[in-house]
Amino acid sequence: MNTTRFLGASLLTASLLAMGGCTVMREQSTVGQAVDDTAITTQVKARFAESPAVSALAINVETLHGTVQLSGFAKSESERSAAESIARKVPNVKAVKNDIVVRP
Repeated sequence: MNTTRFLGASLLTASLLAMGGCTVMREQSTVGQAVDDTAITTQVKARFAESPAVSALAINVETLHGTVQLSGFAKSESERSAAESIARKVPNVKAVKNDIVVRP
């Protein structure tokens, strides 16, 4: 009888922990928000790859709750500005945090 209760309690605990993992992403994002953020990041990176003004390999892109963070290195201030401008034009971007460092 005690073994049955222990197994039942263990299964209940495991189920609750597994269900909690469904919505736990960075800073308690929902799965839908995480998908949206991933789509934004992908679109920004794709536009960087298409642009001759930006080195897509030298600039990192991360998105959280629609805010895009750019980091890495640019060869000039114009490349840094172009990267920010490209990111701002992607649909559903709420803000852009430009942490790109200019390093000639």
